[in-house]
Amino acid sequence: MSIQQLHHPPFRIKVIGIFVLLVCLPVLALAKSDPDSLSRVWKDGTEPHTVRLEALRVLIWDHHLFVKPDSAFVLAQLLYNEAETYGVDEYRALALNMQAIARYQRGDLIGALELYQRGISVQQARGDSLGVAAFLHNMGMISRDQGNLQQAMELFTREQRIQESLDAHDQAAATLNAIGAVHLSLKDLTQAFEHFTRALDLSRTAGDSTIIAASLVNLGSVELERSDPVGALDYLLAALVLNEAMDARRSLAYNLRSMTRAYMALEQWPEAMRQAERARSIREELGDPRGLSKCYADIAEIQFKQGMLAKAAASAQRALAYAEQAEEVEGMKDAASVLYEVYKTMGRDKEALAMHELFVQMNDSISSVENQRGVTEQRYQYEYEKKEALAKAERDKQDALSAEELQRKELQRNALLGLGAFGIVFALVDMRRRRRIKAEHARSEALLLNILPVEVADELKAKGHADAKHFDNVTILFTDFKGFTQASETMSPQELVAELNSCFKAFDAIITAHGIEKIKTIGDAYMCAGGLPVPASSTPAGVVQAALEMQAFMIARKKERDGQGKPAFEMRVGIHTGPVVAGIVGVKKFAYDIWGDTVNTASRMESSGEVGQVNISEATYEIVKNASTPLSDPVFTFTPRGKVQAKGKGEMEMYFVDRSTTGA
Repeated sequence: MSIQQLHHPPFRIKVIGIFVLLVCLPVLALAKSDPDSLSRVWKDGTEPHTVRLEALRVLIWDHHLFVKPDSAFVLAQLLYNEAETYGVDEYRALALNMQAIARYQRGDLIGALELYQRGISVQQARGDSLGVAAFLHNMGMISRDQGNLQQAMELFTREQRIQESLDAHDQAAATLNAIGAVHLSLKDLTQAFEHFTRALDLSRTAGDSTIIAASLVNLGSVELERSDPVGALDYLLAALVLNEAMDARRSLAYNLRSMTRAYMALEQWPEAMRQAERARSIREELGDPRGLSKCYADIAEIQFKQGMLAKAAASAQRALAYAEQAEEVEGMKDAASVLYEVYKTMGRDKEALAMHELFVQMNDSISSVENQRGVTEQRYQYEYEKKEALAKAERDKQDALSAEELQRKELQRNALLGLGAFGIVFALVDMRRRRRIKAEHARSEALLLNILPVEVADELKAKGHADAKHFDNVTILFTDFKGFTQASETMSPQELVAELNSCFKAFDAIITAHGIEKIKTIGDAYMCAGGLPVPASSTPAGVVQAALEMQAFMIARKKERDGQGKPAFEMRVGIHTGPVVAGIVGVKKFAYDIWGDTVNTASRMESSGEVGQVNISEATYEIVKNASTPLSDPVFTFTPRGKVQAKGKGEMEMYFVDRSTTGA
C-alpha cells in the first residue's frame, strides 16, 4: 500500500484535511495551472514571495509528489529553504510534510517519521497545536499502513486529545474515523462502529459535510463486514447525497465502490454494474490506476456472475494491467483471482493455471511484506532510541557549557529587567488590544456574511445601504415537512430542534454546492433561490438538481431514523421560475429577502406537491426540460400532472421531476 492512498480512502479522510490545515495563504488560481506556468511563477523574482511559495507548493503536490518522489523531495527542500529565508513557517511545515511523503514512497520509513518529528518541532515553535496534531496523524497513518496498529492507536489518541482540548470538533471527528479504521483492520467491528458513530455525531455538530459523508461511508463498511448490505446501503445512500452535493470526486468514487459491493452482495447485478461504472468513470477522470484496477475487478466479477465470460475476461485483464501500472500487489492478486475463475469456466486451462500461479505469487508477496514489518519496526525502534540517546548527550553537554554563561548574564539581565518591564507591559497591552480589535472585526465580518450575500454585504459596507434590485429569472425552491406537528408531539424540544438543524444543515451544504442563495427558514419550511444576487451563480437546472438531492437526503434520513425507532420527517418540494425584487428589509435584525408573485407561486408548487416528490411549475419545466449532460444524455425525466388546483391561483400545469437514469 502506498502513502498516496493515505490521502483518499473515506475512513482516512483526515489526511485530506492536513493539507488544508497547514496552508494559510492559498492562491486558488494556481491550483489549476500547468507545470510550466507554476514553474514560471516560482522563478519570477518580481512576484510576492507568498505567491512564489504557493506556486512551488502546487507544482510539487500536483505534478511531482506522487509520480516523481525523488524530484519532489529536492523541490520541497527548495520550498523549505525559501520559506525559512522569509520566515514563513507554514510553508516550512508543508515542505517537511511533502518530503516525508516522498521518503515514504521510496520505502524509507525511518526517514519519513524523522521528517514528521521535525515538522512537529516547527509547529510547536509556532504554537500551532493543530499543526502538531496533523503531523501526529500522518505518523499514525504510516504506522497503521505498516501494520503497527498499537503505535497508530497511540498517535491518533494523542492527536485526538489535542483536538478535544481546542474544541476542534471537525478534526476530532476525522481522528475518530481513523481510530475506527484501526479497529476495523483488527476486525473489532463493535469498536469500529462505536468510533464511526461518534465521528458522525461530532461532525454533525461541527456541520462538516465532508466528514459526515466519510463517517457514513465508514459505517456502511462496518455493515458490509457484518454481512448486512441493506444496512450498509442506508448509510451509503445518505453519504452519496452529500458527496454528490459537494462534488467530492475521490470520496464519491469510494462511496460508489462500497455501494457496488453492497449491491453485489444482494445479487442486484444491474444496479451493481451502474455504480461500478460510475466509480470507474470518476477514477478515469482522476487518472488513478489503482482505483481503476479495483473498479474493473468489480465489473469483471459482476459480468462473470451474469455469465458474460468474454466481457469478464476483458475487464479482468484491464484490472490486472492497471494494478501492474500502479505496482499494486493486492490489486494484481484480486485480478488474478477473477481471471482464474473466468478462464477455468471457459475451459482455458492453461491460462487459468497461469493466473492461479500469479495469484499464489502475489499472495506470497503480501505475506512476505507482512513478515518484514516486524523487522522494520524493530530497526526503526533501535535507530530512534539511538538518535534519542545521542541527542540527550548533546543537550546535557550544551547545558553544562551554558550554566556559567547563564549565571554571568543573570546579573546583567536583572539590571535591565526593571527598565524593560514597563516597555514590555505596554507592548503586551497594545498587542492584545490590536488582536482583540482584529478578532472582533473578523467576527463582525463573518456574522455579516452569514446574514447577507457577499455582494450585498460589500455594497452595504461601501455605501451604508444596499439598493433593492429587480431580477427577471429567479428560480425559487420551497420545502415543507409533512407531519411536522405530529412528530413534534413525540419529541422533546431539544430533539426537535436538533433534527431540524441536521436537515437544514444538509440543505445548506447542498445549495452551497450549486451556488444557490438561502433566503430564510420559517418554522419547518426552507426557502432558497437560484439566480441572485449574481444571475450567473446558479441555473434553474441546478436548483432542480438541488431539490432532488434534498429529497434523497430526507428519504435516506427517514430510513436511518426508522431503523433507530425514532420519528422522522417526510418532505414536499416545490419550484417556480420568474421575476422577483430582492433587497434588505428592516433596521434591527435586518435580512435579505425577495418579493413578488413568483414567490407565492413557488409556495403553491410546494403545497400542491406530494411527499417524496419535486413538483415544478410549467415555467420551470420549459427552461429545464431539455437539460442534458456533456454527452447529450437528458438530466431529468418528467411526469406531467396536468392542471392542478393551486390555492389562490386556480388551475396550473405542474410536473413531477426526477433524475434521468441515462444521464445519471
